[in-house]
This record gives sequence, C-alpha cells and structure tokens, in this order.
Amino acid sequence: MNVWWRAAYGAAAMGIALGSSITVSAAVDNKYLPAVVCALIAILLIRPFRRRKELGLVAPLRGLLTGVLVTGGCAAVVFGAGTAAGWISWGRFDVRAVLLFLLTNTIIAVLLEALPEELSLRGHAWTALRSRHGGFVAALGTTGLFLLVPGIASAVQLILGGILDLDSQELSLAPPGEDPVAYFVLLTIFGFTLVAARAATGSLWASVGTHLTFLTVNRLSVQGADRDAGWSASVVNQDVLLLIPAYLILAALVYWAGQSLMSRPALSLASSLPQRER
Repeated sequence: MNVWWRAAYGAAAMGIALGSSITVSAAVDNKYLPAVVCALIAILLIRPFRRRKELGLVAPLRGLLTGVLVTGGCAAVVFGAGTAAGWISWGRFDVRAVLLFLLTNTIIAVLLEALPEELSLRGHAWTALRSRHGGFVAALGTTGLFLLVPGIASAVQLILGGILDLDSQELSLAPPGEDPVAYFVLLTIFGFTLVAARAATGSLWASVGTHLTFLTVNRLSVQGADRDAGWSASVVNQDVLLLIPAYLILAALVYWAGQSLMSRPALSLASSLPQRER
C-alpha cells in the first residue's frame, strides 16, 4: 500500500475515535467516558499495526519530562515577557482549585487528545511517511493530515448521530465557535511543533508531553475563567493571543536546536576516525 494511504489511515483512525467520543458525550452525562472511548478506539485502530519502537513508544519518563519542560518553559518565557510588557494581567491564584483542575484536565486531555492524536499522527502517520520520505516532507504530510482530523470527526459524529437519533452539529472543518482561519493557522504551528518534539527526541512521549502542556497552559491562563481553573489571565486586546503561537514556535526552535546539537558530536567523531575504524 502507498505510504500516503497508510499515513492517511492514521488521520482517519483519529477522526473516527474523536467523532465517536463526541457522540458518546452527547449521549451520556459523564466527562470521563468520552475520553476513555477516544483513547481506546485510537489504540485499537493503531497499535496492532505498529510495533512500539515504530510508534516511538520509548523512554516514556524522559520523553514526557522533555515535552513538559520545553513547552512549559517556552510558555513561561513568552507569557512572562507579555506580563512584563503590561499586555497580560493575572487573577487570584486559588491553590486548591488549580490542583483539582490540573488533575481532571490531565486525565481528560491525555485520553481525549494528547495520547490518541500523537499515537495516530506523530506515531503512525509520521512513521509511514518517514519510511519513504525525508523529514521535511514527512513533517508537511503529517501536519496536513492533522488538519483533516476535525472534519473527519465531524463527519463521523454526523453519521453516528443519525444512526442513534441524537442531535448532531452540522458538518464542519473546524470546531463550532472557532474562526476557521485562525484555528487552522494555530493548528498548523502546533502540528509542526509536535513533529519537532518527536523528531528531536525519537520518543512519541515528548509529543504527548508537548501536547498536554499546550492544552494545560492555555486552559489555565487565557481560558481559566471559563473553565473555573482557579487562575486566569486577562489580555489588553485579542492581538496578545498571538503569544500562544509565539511560544509554540519558540518550543519548535528549541527542539530543532537540541536535535542539531545532539547530532554534531557524533558527526564530528565519525569524521575524525580513520577510514579503517569506521
């Protein structure tokens, strides 16, 4: 099978998993069950066809910590600069509410978004494309497929909603309430950052950590008031929200720089060895 069709299977699997979870969410009053359904479907559709190493399911602790520290650190730098410039002001910090939010958000975000999306896209799709193409083409292809997932999920939800006689939203390429252009620009930058995490570390868990940290930072800051997160940020105008893609770009650059630095000593050593020792 052509590698592009194999890669597209990853996007289709994630779309099916996400669309099914949205349908479950409309049918039951439980915020955890849809997340569990999404993760299970994605794992069942992807894991049997790929070995752990092919998916990048290696070095879980190191990978997760790298993703969290790089993304969280870049967000702190960028948001810190925005705060110092007077663009962002912060509300009261409620320790108990923040800890409760972090617990519930981590469970749901990992199961509903971070793990299944990384497994199907930066895991399966990236591996399929890298088997035939270079890193740049694979990154473009994986990110392009990432942009198709919301539309596929919307179609799956519409079909399942009709079968189960549930109220379903109209077919759309972006989630309801989102400006399509802004959403897809941010999703594109996010997709390249997630690929950078996987490529730089060789571990899918770095992408999972990056994904989880991105969701947590945004929900705890600019979306904090809407989500009762115990802390929230106010911005002087909507243009300040460009700080979100800014810290993603910074994180991608950190991953790229780290990958370059790690590869140079090995290359230098190899080039310095006599021919008979190589």
